[in-house]
Amino acid sequence: MNAAKVRASPPAFHFKAARQPMAWAAAAHALGIIAGAYFWRPLLWWLVAGAVFVFAAAYFSQRRARLGWWIALGALFIAGALHIQARGFARRMDTSIQPYADRLELDVIAHVTHDARLQPGSLGETRQILDLETEQITTSTGQVVPVQSGLRLSIYSPRMNDLVLDENTPTAGPDPVRTFHYGERLRFSAKLKLPRNFRNPGAFDYRGYLADRGISALASAKIDAVELLPGFSGGWIGAWRSRIHRGVIAKVHQLWGPRQAALIDAMVIGDEAFIDRDTRMDFQRSGTYHVLVVSGMNLSILAFVIFWTMKHLGVPDLPATALTVVSCVAYAFVTEVGAPVWRATLMCAVYFTTRLLYRERAMVNALGAAALALLALDPRHLFTASFQMTFVCVLIVSAICIPILQRTSQLYKGALLNWDSPDYAAYLAPGVAQFRVELQLIASRVARFIGQDWSGLIIRGAAKLALAASELVFVSAVMQMGLALPMAYYFHRATTIGLPANLVVVPLTQLLMPAAVAAIALGFVSRWLAKVPAVVTMVALQGITGTVRSLGATPVADLRVPMPSVVMMLLASAALALAIWAASRHAAAVMTGLAAVLVAALALTFSPATPTFRAGVLEMTSIDVGEGDSTLLVTPLHRTLLIDAGGPTGPGGSQLDFGEDVVSPYLWKRGISRLDAVAITHGHSDHIGGMVAVLKNFRPAELWVGLLPPSAALEQVIAMAQTLGVRVVRHWEGDEFNFGGANVSVLFPPRDLPVGTKPQNNDSMVLRVSYGESSVLLEGDAEKRVERSVVAFHHPRATLLKVGHHGSANATTAELVASARSAFAVISVGSGNSFGLPRMETLDRLARAGTCVYRTDMDGAMTFYLDGHSITASAVALQ
Repeated sequence: MNAAKVRASPPAFHFKAARQPMAWAAAAHALGIIAGAYFWRPLLWWLVAGAVFVFAAAYFSQRRARLGWWIALGALFIAGALHIQARGFARRMDTSIQPYADRLELDVIAHVTHDARLQPGSLGETRQILDLETEQITTSTGQVVPVQSGLRLSIYSPRMNDLVLDENTPTAGPDPVRTFHYGERLRFSAKLKLPRNFRNPGAFDYRGYLADRGISALASAKIDAVELLPGFSGGWIGAWRSRIHRGVIAKVHQLWGPRQAALIDAMVIGDEAFIDRDTRMDFQRSGTYHVLVVSGMNLSILAFVIFWTMKHLGVPDLPATALTVVSCVAYAFVTEVGAPVWRATLMCAVYFTTRLLYRERAMVNALGAAALALLALDPRHLFTASFQMTFVCVLIVSAICIPILQRTSQLYKGALLNWDSPDYAAYLAPGVAQFRVELQLIASRVARFIGQDWSGLIIRGAAKLALAASELVFVSAVMQMGLALPMAYYFHRATTIGLPANLVVVPLTQLLMPAAVAAIALGFVSRWLAKVPAVVTMVALQGITGTVRSLGATPVADLRVPMPSVVMMLLASAALALAIWAASRHAAAVMTGLAAVLVAALALTFSPATPTFRAGVLEMTSIDVGEGDSTLLVTPLHRTLLIDAGGPTGPGGSQLDFGEDVVSPYLWKRGISRLDAVAITHGHSDHIGGMVAVLKNFRPAELWVGLLPPSAALEQVIAMAQTLGVRVVRHWEGDEFNFGGANVSVLFPPRDLPVGTKPQNNDSMVLRVSYGESSVLLEGDAEKRVERSVVAFHHPRATLLKVGHHGSANATTAELVASARSAFAVISVGSGNSFGLPRMETLDRLARAGTCVYRTDMDGAMTFYLDGHSITASAVALQ
């Protein structure tokens, strides 16, 4: 036997510039983009520097190649900095509609640029969200203005019990509701408003998110007020994509039940309209959220199944590769997910092309080429979580896992080849040859019972399965460790059960994806032909959801972490770089690199938080939660108290969980991982709506409450506190105690106050917290009656007044203002709120008293520092 053919050991993997030029080029360009984003220089400066580097690289490339190479990387660095500064962070879009977002009624004519996305609304309604491009608007004075701007419209219609999509309408029994599609022209009346961020450090950049999609204003309307106009406005490519997308979703809902169809929509076609928040959170907690959305993994599974099928049908490499790439492009086209799936498509195309030309030797180089192409198209991709996590995932697999597996499990897989050859073992490494001989001995023993052919087949199959399982465990473990930093930074999660969850979910997803695609494709021919793959899909889906729910429900799954420090981020990045460097070296280096990544992941998860507190002061921060209320107190001894946690206004609810999406990110940004206590002033939704999430995320020692009238929301908060072992403490007027170096006095409610039949503003617990000669008065939503009682019995002085009831006219009485004599006051109020708050008479009373007033709608989150003698105000909003 030819030794050259038999010796099947894979080529060595060396991460060197000469072997991986595109990877190094992409890294240099990315570092340049970062430098240009954070270290501004005039464009001429970058142009001159770039020209110098280019000429220097050309000169030295023929004389000192190594030096010329590094200078060329410097030129790419300069190009990255120049690119981001020339392009800028802001998306170029038409904002000509924004001057008309003055909350006056407008008549708008627009066409749909993205099909409706359905969501449950409030008050028994269903909301469909449309992205539009306006054509003209008619102002309240009758002026007709041609405007071409992006507009996001929310259309509300009666709630449907079972949303079943066909090509045109979702139906609810006898009352179909019209949904709108790409290219259709609409006329409607609406009041426009500008997108607004919650102006707290750590807040999600909602305005930037919409700007990336070309949306410059928002509007809402009832379905009855929307008129479908004749004509079509759009391209034929977009129309075909919209029609195919709707047809696929309709077929999904015909083949599976509503709950299963919702998950398949998300996993296969990228439509998350029917995924409820609880399901989304289950997948996030279990570390398997990547399978719920169309991501690189989903597309990769589909690509490899198509390629594997083509090869087993005898299709040559070139047409098999071409068909696989074309299928990936078609899949990305239909999903309408956007940049993430197109990024994965580019990576798959580069990988398969590289494999065709160079086999398996250039995966990291191929990854670098894909990254460089994407950054050349838009350098802002570098700063998005999806871009970073996609490339970190692929980098971990290609630069760490594959080099290690090539020298371990892949060698042992090679021992299973040429099973009947007596000479093959001579060409294997000693340990691998021994493994082969031992398997053959076992097979010979088994052959006595089932025969030689069957014994060899079974033993080899079991060995292959065991090796594949070990590879899956290894890759999943390294992925979880390597992704610890971006998970902590972007999502404040430690995926403690990600490894066992993915060991089950990933193989089931590999089964679900091709089965679901086959079922959908066959469903267009015959529902009978689709039954078998549909059943296979259902079985895989039940296994995925069962695993996610069971593991996601465990307490350890909900481990949240604060924002990592800069030092910790640098150390974690260095550990990952060390693992990449060590992966192709000797065993000791490999173990050192993997140990470094493990230690970094454990440190990110369990290292003590380092909150950013000032020493020796009482801090009060009014967090921007829109029309609700949430206040953080930090005492001189650094004990923390959160009073209220925001929430939706009124009974209608909100798509946001204010505790999870608004309050918690601010606390994590501050480095806070635990709270000493939380308090709820009263039971209205805009004060306690986010408290359940805060209790889960920060596990305080105590929950302070006052009056507890009958309320499902209050009962839910109390029940969650008891479940988590949080001590519920009732506080009444007259209570006074020391809390971390500050004195807390409870001024309302009295113990004998009658409890009403539902939560009211005047249930509010009123607190005065003092440190030295300075103090803060916190009123909740207390109104005139409560304020007059507090003044009559306690005559409170307060350096800082947390204005009651968001600046309403029925609070902040003249008596309270005169008693408090506050130097500063802060009002928590939503921008452009429908209640007209704060009221001018309230502002006038405070102005006449010489009080300096801050507002969260104008100033964002406001922090005040009370040092016992004086007070300092600081606006902390970053956006």
